[in-house]
Amino acid sequence: MRRYFAGSGATIYTWTSDRHAQYGTRIIPTTVREATHVLDAIFDNETDLEIEEHTTDTAGYTDLIFGLFELTGLTFSPRIRDIADQRLWRLRTTPTTGPAAGLLTHRINPERIHQRWDDMCRVAATIRHGHEPASLLVARLQGSARQNHLTRAIQEYGRLAKTVSILRYLHDEHHRRRIHNQLNKGESLHALRRLIFFANQGEIRRRQPDDQDIQGECLTLITNAVIAWNTTYITQAVDHLQQTGTDIDQQHIARLSPTGHNHINFYGRYDFTNPQPPPTGTYRPLRVEHDRNISAI
Repeated sequence: MRRYFAGSGATIYTWTSDRHAQYGTRIIPTTVREATHVLDAIFDNETDLEIEEHTTDTAGYTDLIFGLFELTGLTFSPRIRDIADQRLWRLRTTPTTGPAAGLLTHRINPERIHQRWDDMCRVAATIRHGHEPASLLVARLQGSARQNHLTRAIQEYGRLAKTVSILRYLHDEHHRRRIHNQLNKGESLHALRRLIFFANQGEIRRRQPDDQDIQGECLTLITNAVIAWNTTYITQAVDHLQQTGTDIDQQHIARLSPTGHNHINFYGRYDFTNPQPPPTGTYRPLRVEHDRNISAI
């Protein structure tokens, strides 16, 4: 939290897919707003994920970020705090009647977008093709927001995208639940990461940014290993129950989470002198009681 660690702390910022796998990690100063780095790992990662939509909480959005997401062809769906106090925007030439007239009270200047459209597309191409880190571009644009006509044009474009996003969030209950579910996945992974990261009392003691990034990426690697292990054996448990005649509702399976960690020994002894892993292509046996109920995995 910024107010406690400003100047001496760091934030481990992570990107989580809808399948719980984490595909990006950055160590950023606590004095930098998270929105500056939101786009980094979306285009700069070595996975095969086809990312179409991204969710964050309030700290991860600005009008500029909305505009950049729209320009790069992605959907940005943040959960915005105090949504009732947000401004809704429309074009100057768009007439409003009925209930919308009391909501769409602010107007953007489309001329700013028209005049800088080619430059806006160049910025989007630079981000998509990884010619420059997205956070570096965002920081430069934000640093000159008042004087930079390009920044103001992207912000105008982003206000329209934000208005559409807010209206969709208010209108579509399924969309709201999907956003909340995705953010909850991230929170459950944060709890797992905090338990894994107990060395040095959970402190990042490396001074160089590159060393800090390596430490954060190692934490992500171990977290993904736990997720892969849990997913594998949850699948084995579900298959066992189905083969023994237990009827499982697919809705219950959809709610299973691979972030459980009660079965993991984080602090005890580890003996690597004579490891005996299961043969290649096989799995460890499940612990079963009464041939029907799986007590632990």
